[in-house]
Amino acid sequence: MKKNKSVIYVIALIVVLIAINAISTSVFKRFDLTKDKRYTLSDVSKELVSDLEAPLIIDVFLDGEFPSEFRLLQTETKQLIEEFQLQSDKIFVNYINPIADEETRDRNIKELTKSGLEPYINTDNSTGKVTQEIIFPWAFASYEDKTIKIPLLKRNITKGLQEQIDNSVEALEYAFSDGFSKLTKAKTKTIAILKGNGELDDPYIADFLKTVKPYYNIAPFTLDSVATDAIKTLNKLKQYDLIVVAKPSEPFSENEKLVLDQYIMAGGKSLWLTESVVMDKDSLYNVSGSAISLLKDLNLNDFFFKYGVRINPSLVKDLFSAPIMLAIGEGSQAQLQPIQWQYSPLAASNPSHPITKNLGLVKFDFTSPIDTLKNGIHKTILLQSSPQSKLQGAPATIALSDVTKGPDKTTYNLGPQNLAVLLEGEFTSVYDKRILPFKFSEFKSKGQPTKMVVISDGDVIKNEVIKNRPQELGFDKVTGEAFGNKEFLLNTVNYLLDDTGLINIRAKEIEIGYLNLEKVKENRMKWQLVNIALPLLILGLFGFVFNYIRKRKYT
Repeated sequence: MKKNKSVIYVIALIVVLIAINAISTSVFKRFDLTKDKRYTLSDVSKELVSDLEAPLIIDVFLDGEFPSEFRLLQTETKQLIEEFQLQSDKIFVNYINPIADEETRDRNIKELTKSGLEPYINTDNSTGKVTQEIIFPWAFASYEDKTIKIPLLKRNITKGLQEQIDNSVEALEYAFSDGFSKLTKAKTKTIAILKGNGELDDPYIADFLKTVKPYYNIAPFTLDSVATDAIKTLNKLKQYDLIVVAKPSEPFSENEKLVLDQYIMAGGKSLWLTESVVMDKDSLYNVSGSAISLLKDLNLNDFFFKYGVRINPSLVKDLFSAPIMLAIGEGSQAQLQPIQWQYSPLAASNPSHPITKNLGLVKFDFTSPIDTLKNGIHKTILLQSSPQSKLQGAPATIALSDVTKGPDKTTYNLGPQNLAVLLEGEFTSVYDKRILPFKFSEFKSKGQPTKMVVISDGDVIKNEVIKNRPQELGFDKVTGEAFGNKEFLLNTVNYLLDDTGLINIRAKEIEIGYLNLEKVKENRMKWQLVNIALPLLILGLFGFVFNYIRKRKYT
């Protein structure tokens, strides 16, 4: 009888195990037990790859043996790609080490660099001997007939490698989702680049246009026709989702302002890069090495005042600033040296807003402070100068020789100055309860909910042009570093239009825990004993007790 029961139990156990195995092969479920849900893709990321119609090929060049910091980035990249592959069986990945083969090493480095994949040169002197290693923290993604590059490392000149890696891990999902969006999503939003009021010519905003072109349709739009048919111009302008006004130098007429105002009242988004003081670095390179800063009246003071901001007619000087290259010395002995230039503040970003989260420093040139005014519009400060700032009124003489004298640091005590402000809400028309400059039967005094960003320096969007060739936006020839101008403007445009929801992925935070190396060193012997000696002691104690009980039981 007992034997039959045992057989039944064994058979039942086998049946249960087979059933569990069958169910487990047909039902698949993953559980993300991490506190920050680092291995859980957002809904936006899932949607991007859920309906792929062709294979999506990913080539990752972060393969091989790396320092510990890059091993973390390597591991997190592989994990994230696996999460994407779980959403679609049309995603394929190749992990490539471009410098593994000595014969093709130099050629691969040259080709990848030519493709725009800037290598990271890792310097190691931990062994007493300085060694350098070339690392390509990049990936290519290809879909149908398009290929884009995906940066895996977020570089920042003010942060150490470990902090850069941490920020890169946080931004990995955004980097890949952003790339997939470029490949798989059709352009649905349109941007108008305003012309007609002395704005920057296309070569000086070429890199900005190149940056936003994969996402949106772009076209120039002139306000010249406002003089002949303002209403027709307004109706055409309403067809665009966003207007970009890049460093205007000629005043706006009242008719033009009303057209722009009613565009905003209709829910149109706008990005303003405008100045209240005329001054350019190029104007200093003359025989005297000096120039005079002048006030600039664009007839927009009441325009911005009504919306809730004021660009003050002064210049911000900041001790935390980018350098300028100057010839130091006499005659043939003169040498070019980088000297700190207080008129080029390196603006710190707002760490709590998705536009500026994990953003590098943004470089300004001759910028003015922005005041925020009380009204019903919600305002968010996006960029500020450092606390060691001061203001210089205009007009004033600015000379290159001033930087060689050294600043009086005690006067740089005005605190952070606002340089970029986001405005959101239902705006009230500038012409509310005022006589309209032209007859307009559909005038709206209260607008639909919309967004606007005001930046007090047109040079934020301006790229250098050397030998008729536009240079990279935000790249500083003096330091050889790229500032965050390009990323800031792209994030701003994405946020203003917000057609994909990708901007929300930027707000994702990942907590990465590291061992405290100093405590590890101090308590090394203690933890060695705990991890090695204690298990052996417990095992020995268990054996002694087991033998003691066994002897008592059977003796």
